[in-house]
Amino acid sequence: MKRRHLLSGAAGIAGAGLASAALAQPARAAQPSTFVLVHGAWHGGWCWSRVAARLRERGHAVYTPTLTGLGERRHLISPQINLDTHVEDVVNLLQFEELERVVLVGHSYAGIVISGVADRVPQRLRQLVYLDALLLEPGKSLFSDFPPAVVEQRLKAIRETGGGVGAAAALPPAAFGVKDPADAAWVARHLTPQPVGTYLQPLLLKAPLGNGLPKTYIECTGDPIATLEPTKARVRADAGWQLRTLATGHDAMVTAPAALTELLTDLAASAASSS
Repeated sequence: MKRRHLLSGAAGIAGAGLASAALAQPARAAQPSTFVLVHGAWHGGWCWSRVAARLRERGHAVYTPTLTGLGERRHLISPQINLDTHVEDVVNLLQFEELERVVLVGHSYAGIVISGVADRVPQRLRQLVYLDALLLEPGKSLFSDFPPAVVEQRLKAIRETGGGVGAAAALPPAAFGVKDPADAAWVARHLTPQPVGTYLQPLLLKAPLGNGLPKTYIECTGDPIATLEPTKARVRADAGWQLRTLATGHDAMVTAPAALTELLTDLAASAASSS
């Protein structure tokens, strides 16, 4: 066989090997997105670590802010912290990091927070993702729909055990769907009191909820939390929502980070292709 044929054959084999190796590499997003992942009550940015690492491996930019008074910022807790404080936390992150076309994700309580953010700076956002999250009717607070006796009981606990500034986690990790012993211990070590003002301040919006941005609700179907049922019924009845499900507990970022990463990546790619 002539030498040029040998070289050609070798190049073909090498090319096939490179192609196979390329296929074996983790897929990277054709259009990297910017994600801001906002945690729920009693949590902090720490809870997103598994999802954030996976998204970054795919080439995305990821921010996981900790809201004032929680997590590693628990030393800042005070009676003055309220819903507006947490909305401003996220708005300031978007502005000072000069972020645009953001996929803004809010878990649990942070569904209320990202609704406030969308009302203020919709021009910086591409879509909203509510992860097993709460929705509030404008003008209502977290305590608005609670029976008066329950509100008084919670406030009494805040006064007596929370120093008047915060509410300790009302649920153990297992109630969030975190049942693996190591994961449960990790979550329990990091839960911190939720500032009382976030329960009392109503959500005030100038525009309709979502401010015209695409909205997706991800329902976690394992071990559902009863207080979220009115929100989920509202979403199911509104054609303006895209509804997706994950067969895991409430803290999906802890219990199913791989599946959640896939879903967030898919939602971001769909939004990018349609915009």
